[in-house]
Amino acid sequence: MARRTLTLEPVAAHEPEAIDDQKYDAAVLAPIVERDGEDYLLFTRRADHLGEHPGQMSFPGGGAEPEDDSILETALREANEEIGLEPDEAEVVGRLDDIRTVTEYAVTPFVARVPDREYERDDDEVAEIVPLPLSGLLDPENYEYERRDHPYYGDIVIHYFHVDGYTVWGATGRILVQLLELATEFEAPERIDRPGGTEGDADALE
Repeated sequence: MARRTLTLEPVAAHEPEAIDDQKYDAAVLAPIVERDGEDYLLFTRRADHLGEHPGQMSFPGGGAEPEDDSILETALREANEEIGLEPDEAEVVGRLDDIRTVTEYAVTPFVARVPDREYERDDDEVAEIVPLPLSGLLDPENYEYERRDHPYYGDIVIHYFHVDGYTVWGATGRILVQLLELATEFEAPERIDRPGGTEGDADALE
């Protein structure tokens, strides 16, 4: 049986790798809620009319603004705008490694425990707020990955988590993999189970 709670001490102790050679900065928040003795991660499904990554699963987040005092403030501001999370409701546990995107962003992920309550989405950006259970994310039957030859980064691995009818992949999948490897026994397997490609792979690092 897959475990039901995250061990967050390794996340708090993690020394993240920063990226400072990209044109833009962005941040996301990986919110964790506890529900009936199990941890869930809150994702957003991006609105279908958005120009970038419509309909994809992501963590609340976005680009840094001049008025943000820190990249953490960026993550908290964006979470407030997208799902109505108040900054003082977030118990920030730690920070994961920055990731690059082909759109020239350095994305900084933060991890936080948040209250299990009804959140209000921003209709302009968010089609749905989706809580996915840790047990589902850790179920080996729900995970697969493939190796691709990316035009910018060469040999890359794309992760896919299929849970409750949703698929988490791309940049969000990479962030999720590091969180799970730090906070659970999860390890991305060495061998590749799925041959061929998946529509949209060219956007996997965006």
